[in-house]
Amino acid sequence: KKKKYRLQVIIFLKEKAKRRAEIELAKSIRKLAEEKKKLEKLKEEQKKIEEHIAEEKKKMRTKVAGGDAKMKDPQLHLNFIRKLEEDLEQAIKRVEEQTEEVKRAERHLQKCRANYILAAQEHNMMEKHKELWHKKQERELSLQDNKLLNELGNTIYQINKMR
Repeated sequence: KKKKYRLQVIIFLKEKAKRRAEIELAKSIRKLAEEKKKLEKLKEEQKKIEEHIAEEKKKMRTKVAGGDAKMKDPQLHLNFIRKLEEDLEQAIKRVEEQTEEVKRAERHLQKCRANYILAAQEHNMMEKHKELWHKKQERELSLQDNKLLNELGNTIYQINKMR
């Protein structure tokens, strides 16, 4: 009778753990890509604000230099530029926060990769063990078969010798 591999349940569990780690790794990769996209958008927004500030300063200089400015115009322009600079500071803060978020996502990705590698190694180790166990079983069966055939051959030889 052929023996059943008794550690098959462990192989099944290791395979499930590997699959879970693989899914977690894929989610982590997707999350990192999303966080990087958000960071790029925030950097673009920051750049637009910087360009807008430079443009407004240039307009104000041109107006004042040309003598077209009224009394309150420079003050209004300065207040507007001050507000844009506050917006820029907030944008810089958001970029820094998003950079931290990207770093967190990268650390999580590294952890997921390590978990996946470990789960894959454990699964492969159990598969290799199963293969070796099967080879051992085949070797034992062939040894038993050889022993039986040898005994049968000796018996036939003894019977022929007696005749």
